[in-house]
Amino acid sequence: MAGKIKSVFVCSNCGYETPKWFGCCPSCNEWNCMTEEVREPQTMQKNSSAAVKTGGKVEKLSGIDIFHGEQRYNTGLSELDRVLGGGIVKGSLVLLSGDPGIGKSTILLQICQCLGEQLGILYVSGEESVHQLKLRATRLGVTSESLSVCCETDVSAVTEQIKLYKPGLVIIDSIQTMCIPELTSSPGSVTQVRESTSMLMRTAKALDIPIIIVGHVNKDGNIAGPKVLEHIVDAVLYFEGDRNMSYRILRAIKNRYGSTNEIGIFEMHDKGLVQVENPSLMLISGRPKNTSGTCVACVMEGSRPILAEVQGLVTPTGFGTPRRMATGFDYNRMSMLLAVLEKRAGYYFGNMDTYVNVIGGLKLDEPASDLSVALSLVSSLKDIPVREDALAFGEIGLGGEIRAVTSCLQRINEAARLGFCKCVVPKYNLRAISKEIKHDIEIIGANNIREAFEALIG
Repeated sequence: MAGKIKSVFVCSNCGYETPKWFGCCPSCNEWNCMTEEVREPQTMQKNSSAAVKTGGKVEKLSGIDIFHGEQRYNTGLSELDRVLGGGIVKGSLVLLSGDPGIGKSTILLQICQCLGEQLGILYVSGEESVHQLKLRATRLGVTSESLSVCCETDVSAVTEQIKLYKPGLVIIDSIQTMCIPELTSSPGSVTQVRESTSMLMRTAKALDIPIIIVGHVNKDGNIAGPKVLEHIVDAVLYFEGDRNMSYRILRAIKNRYGSTNEIGIFEMHDKGLVQVENPSLMLISGRPKNTSGTCVACVMEGSRPILAEVQGLVTPTGFGTPRRMATGFDYNRMSMLLAVLEKRAGYYFGNMDTYVNVIGGLKLDEPASDLSVALSLVSSLKDIPVREDALAFGEIGLGGEIRAVTSCLQRINEAARLGFCKCVVPKYNLRAISKEIKHDIEIIGANNIREAFEALIG
């Protein structure tokens, strides 16, 4: 006798299931995240044989051999390899997400050209036909003979194709279009995304085949689907950037096989994404000369120092309450810096509209960028330009002091390599690195914001 069909409510954030609706999820305490799904009992029994079963053999960790030469695949894009931690690991499950049109499918099709020289690739698309894939591959110059394409949305059929052909790499575009027919919920629902990803994960681990899946994002910028999706995969990569701008930033949110501090920078062209080998030169190019309100900052993205231009604009307000706006910099952090500049340094912003902008779409979330933001604001307030060949970095405390930062020597070396002649650093850092500087660059240690501003005038 067939079981009775019932409906359940599933949390889109954590995957918690309950027979009745709640405004707040009892598991993760998120509001307005319970979605209704129709369920049939015993739905997964037919599908249990489709997925590849992993072995449950117990082995000694010390007795497991690692073949270092075959551990990772180089994608042909050094910026992508940097974010992945050195390349694609065998048997890994990687989630690539980002806004629509940001370049997710483009970069995956591009790496097929290089990876196709050493292994077979299966590209599974649930959104495009084979003819559309061929047109896009022709535009991007992808002509690899080892690339096979398949238009399929049934995960069971996809796993059967993987077991049959045993490719070296599988690309799923996208996970929101994949479904398990035995489940009654629609593609893209919490249950379908969770179960489809779990089946692909078991296949990747059992056959030791790396799988890259594309994930869409919702209107809040979070990855669409349950939060457990990010726990299942081995790495989560996120594309940042505005579709109207040419630059894209690839960042690792989670990575079991490498650091999450590295970023990759790409530029979108008509022939696809081109990696930017020198992001610092790109971000500071086109700086205005003899203009107040601009200062160069140096932030660390993993092991890479990156220079970026920070612009500040201070103008008298026409309203009772001055306006504050920050792009690429934390708004609350900017409000704190304005309070410190007024209380500790004597610069008054109470009747001034204040704007901060980071050029190039970069987001400065490191405290070392405090000094550059403060100097750009003071420069605009006084209408006195900061020296063009100078930069500054340091964290500003509530007492008005400039605190020490990490990786000071690497930042100075990057500045000297790009032709800067003067650098203002926290005075504590100056004592530690004064004997290690080998470049012809003037290093000035500052205790507070006034000392830093006086050192960079003119």
